[in-house]
Amino acid sequence: MNGASGSRVEPRRPWQRFALDLLLLTVLGLLLSELGPYRTIDAPVALRRTYWLLAVIGSGLAGVLVDAILGPRVRKFWTRVVVVSAVATPPVTLFIYALNASILDLPRRPWLMPQLAWQVLLVMALVMALRALLWRRVVETRTIVMPPLPEAERAFRLRLSARRRAARLIAVEAEDHYVRVHTDSGSELLSMRFSEALHELALAHGYRLHRSWWAAADALEGVRWKRGGGEVRLAGGLIAPVSRSCATTLKAAGWR
Repeated sequence: MNGASGSRVEPRRPWQRFALDLLLLTVLGLLLSELGPYRTIDAPVALRRTYWLLAVIGSGLAGVLVDAILGPRVRKFWTRVVVVSAVATPPVTLFIYALNASILDLPRRPWLMPQLAWQVLLVMALVMALRALLWRRVVETRTIVMPPLPEAERAFRLRLSARRRAARLIAVEAEDHYVRVHTDSGSELLSMRFSEALHELALAHGYRLHRSWWAAADALEGVRWKRGGGEVRLAGGLIAPVSRSCATTLKAAGWR
């Protein structure tokens, strides 16, 4: 990344993220045990607490697993929450059905499974939405940076036509001995080498994505990781590749 960062948080290791997920699920389980929804308020305190801890932690971990598998393929935030909750609901419903019979000693009534599934879906959506919102907050915190220096892009912008000189800079793409500059006022071809463009943008707030791509940090909208590298969704609907060598910088900035 070019430019100085401000309030930066180091990326968390997988075990740290798992520990935080587990902490969140435990807190939610204890909260639900105190509220006693779905007529569990009449159960003894110890039994009710055990039930909700097992229910929320077990269901939540199932949702985390589904999210790890399917989540990166779904770009939209709320669509991801809905898809993960819906896919996790059938196995979690069976789990809760067994839990109800073993801990709460409820009668085994398979014909009530659709009703139970609906209740499970609501709780799953609540848990997954809360988890996703908290993690999105972490990512946003990681990518808060100081604005670029006033002169950081000046030399490069002076190369552009008057129409695009003051436009929002989105990305720079190498094309043979030229570079294509993408802005919110359209793209423009400049006669310069990509290495020259990178030199002039050295103090600007952005990322080298690939041997032929650079993007402004505030133009990044999402990252889809693949084996070794990935692709970035940029403002204006642009899609840019991320090479293996450049992936580390993006991940360190919170784009996971």
